[in-house]
Amino acid sequence: MKSGVVIVGGGIAGSALSIALARRGIGTTLIEREASWAPLSSGLFIYSNGLQALDRLGVLGAIRDSGWVSPDGGNLYLSADGEPITRTVYPTIGDEIPAIVGMRRVELHRVLADSLDKLKVNVRLGVTVTAIDDSQSTKPITVTLSDGSTLTCGAVIGADGIRSQIRTLLFGALEPTYTGFGVWRSTHAKPASIDTKIMMMGVGTRLGIMPISRDELYMFGTTREPGKPYYPRDQWAAVMRAKFAAFKGPAAPLLAEIDRPEQVYYTSVEEVHLPLPWSRGRVGLIGDAAHSSSPFMGQGGAMALEDAVLLAEMLDGADDVAATLTAFGERRYDRCKFVQDASRQVGQAGATEDKDAILMRNSRMQSSAQRDLDSFYAHLAQPV
Repeated sequence: MKSGVVIVGGGIAGSALSIALARRGIGTTLIEREASWAPLSSGLFIYSNGLQALDRLGVLGAIRDSGWVSPDGGNLYLSADGEPITRTVYPTIGDEIPAIVGMRRVELHRVLADSLDKLKVNVRLGVTVTAIDDSQSTKPITVTLSDGSTLTCGAVIGADGIRSQIRTLLFGALEPTYTGFGVWRSTHAKPASIDTKIMMMGVGTRLGIMPISRDELYMFGTTREPGKPYYPRDQWAAVMRAKFAAFKGPAAPLLAEIDRPEQVYYTSVEEVHLPLPWSRGRVGLIGDAAHSSSPFMGQGGAMALEDAVLLAEMLDGADDVAATLTAFGERRYDRCKFVQDASRQVGQAGATEDKDAILMRNSRMQSSAQRDLDSFYAHLAQPV
């Protein structure tokens, strides 16, 4: 494309797209409403398809250095009592891409921010977009910011998350869909005995344990939360301990460590189901702004990274930006919906409360969990 791109939102999707465009020599301005980048320092895990995208961004080495690389891609499933159910192994892509990396979310953002700085991407913090004028397709887009300044560009990309302002400007109000689940997160010092990803299956609850560095691990639990209840911030620690009190084995000492509200972060699980098109004219959406997913497959960040790499490739040399953005949405829609549907199904399976159904679920996991995992990742191994 002949003129630059304004990207709104400095999270995973927006930062990754800025890096991918800058590496192709396309001028980029990244807009972030926060005055400083301070993502919540919980953990996340990135699977092989997301790691492949990070490799294409040129930052995989820094990601590996900053996080915990699974030695064998293993995932150990335990009952709430700590008894083994089964074990699966996540696939790798080639010899250089790990199966899974766990890391602090703030570390991922630090790696991306370092790359933005090295590539001299123009980053504007503490401002938002108040208007976009794309009324004349033969002229540059005019973007008005909250400080009164304006920018001109050839495309605007909203990467501003689940409650996207750019999505509202394009299509009007679209509220995320509440799934009926909540997620509880905490970080801890990592015992030497834990060097694999662990998922514990309880009654209506799941509790995961995942190293995120040599010294730390991340614990994440999911619960059924009908009616979207509100939990006061100062009660989060006590509520998390109570929600997962039935979990023994490796979870018990970690739960016992939670005694301060600031150790816990709670969120309701919501999804965005935006039908095509994901763009209007030369203004489009990527990441959670277009297709936010529940976290049960750990693919939200990977989908954003894939979006960024593909869109940069498609915009490079594009003569018709509007048509390119339309084609991008069409290429991504089925894949992102596949992840949303699979993730939701896994969440529902983990929320089983009937004891007979739990026994059947665990038996099915023993016979087919690896086959199901292989099938899911074989789909994601297809070209984006």
